[in-house]
Amino acid sequence: MRVGIIGAGATGLAAAYELTQQGHAVAVYERSPFLGGHASTFDVGGTRLERGYHHWFTHDTDIVDLVAEIGLGDTVRWITSTVGTLYDGTIYDFVTPMDLLRFKPLSLVDRLRLGLTTVYLQRQKDWRKYESVTADAWLRSHGGGRPYDVFWGPMLRGKFGEDNYDRVSMAWVWGKINTRVKSRGKSMVREMLGYPMGSFGQVFDVLSEHIQAKGGEIHTSTSVEQIVVRDGRLVGLEAAPSDAEARLEEFDAVIATTPSPVLPAILPELPHDYMSRLSAARYMSAVLIVLVLKNPMSDVYWLNVADRSVPFVGVIEHTNLIGPEHYGGKHVVYLSNYVTTEDPLYRMGHDELLDTYLPHLQKVNPAFDRSWIEASYHHRVDYAQPIIGTDYSQRMPDHRTPVKGAYLANTTQIYPEDRGTNYSVRMGRQVARMAVEDIA
Repeated sequence: MRVGIIGAGATGLAAAYELTQQGHAVAVYERSPFLGGHASTFDVGGTRLERGYHHWFTHDTDIVDLVAEIGLGDTVRWITSTVGTLYDGTIYDFVTPMDLLRFKPLSLVDRLRLGLTTVYLQRQKDWRKYESVTADAWLRSHGGGRPYDVFWGPMLRGKFGEDNYDRVSMAWVWGKINTRVKSRGKSMVREMLGYPMGSFGQVFDVLSEHIQAKGGEIHTSTSVEQIVVRDGRLVGLEAAPSDAEARLEEFDAVIATTPSPVLPAILPELPHDYMSRLSAARYMSAVLIVLVLKNPMSDVYWLNVADRSVPFVGVIEHTNLIGPEHYGGKHVVYLSNYVTTEDPLYRMGHDELLDTYLPHLQKVNPAFDRSWIEASYHHRVDYAQPIIGTDYSQRMPDHRTPVKGAYLANTTQIYPEDRGTNYSVRMGRQVARMAVEDIA
C-alpha cells in the first residue's frame, strides 16, 4: 500500500519508519524546512540544541527502543536530574523527601500534607477516578489550602494560564506525577533522565535516512492543502512545495499528525460530530527564550517557578544535565512559558520579551548581570500543550476518522499520558499498524 503522512515530527517519522519496515511505500510532507516538529533543533555555537528542552524518562521505552533500532543506542546517556522550586526569591531543592521537609514556605504540617498527597497519588493506578474532577478542586480539597496556594496553584496557573488552570482534569496531574515517579526507580529518590548526546536532531536525521533507504520519500518545505475525497472515497492529498504549484498525490491511506483544529481545514468532508470534537480542542503555546551564558544561573536542571509575579514558569538549565563542555564551556538556559495566542507575551518580539524577562533573573541568581549573555534566541511553538478538561476520554477523537483511510494522530490522543516524544513514537507506530490492518 501507499501511505501519505502529514508532518515530520516524532509521530509522523515513527509512522513512516514502521510502514517502510513492513515494505509499504510512504511519502512524508512537512511544512517546515526541518524535521522533528516540537523536538527540532537549531545551531548554537556549532552544536545542535533543541528549540524546546527535551529529555527522556527511564520508562520511555518506545523511543529508546527505536533509537537502538536505528543504531544510535550508544548515544543515549542516563543522568541524575536535579529539581528545584523558586519561591519568594529562594531556590528550594525538590529531589528527596528531606528536601520537602526543608521547604520553609509551608509549615511542618503542610509540608507533610504535601508529601502525603504526592505519595498517595503515586500509588493510585486507575486514572479514571480522577477524570471527572478538576485538579483545582481535588487538590484544594485533598491537599489543603496552603499547599495549594504555595505549590500546586502556581504550577497550574503557570502551565495553563488564568483562564484555563481551573478547567484541567485531575487525571492530567495524576499522569504528570506518575511519569516523574516511574523515572525514580525502586529507590524513589533520584530521578534519572535520558538524552541522545548527538541531540534529538541526530535521531530524526538518522530515522529519516532509514525511511529513505527503504524507498520512503520525505518532502520538507511542503504544505498539504487538502486531503482529497471523491464520492466518499479517499483519493490522496494535494501538496504544494514552497517553489511550485500544488499537485495531487494518490494514496491508499493518509495519516495526519496535525493539531486537531487544523484537520477540518484540509479535510472538510468530516461529519459534524467528529469535526466538533476537533474544533473544541484547546492548546497552550510555548514561548521560549534560550540564553547562552558565561556563568551558570544555578545548580538545578529543572527549576519550577512558584511565583506568578515572575513572567515565566520554568528555568531549565540544560547544561546542568548535559555539561557545558558540550557547548564550548557556555551555559545554556531555557526560560519557559505557556500562554494563549492572545497573551501579550506571545505577541512580543525577541528583544521586548528578553527585556521583560531579564529583571526577574536576579530572583534566580542575585549576581546575574546582562553582561553574562553571549547569545539569546526566541522560539514560539504553537499547539504545544493540549488543555485536558474533565471527562476528556468521552470527547477524545478516534484515530480512525469517519473518512475511511484517513487517520489522525496528535498529542490530544495520548491521554491520559501527557505529550512527549516517547508517546508520539508509540502512537505513530500504532496508527501505522492500524492503517495496514484496515486496508488489508
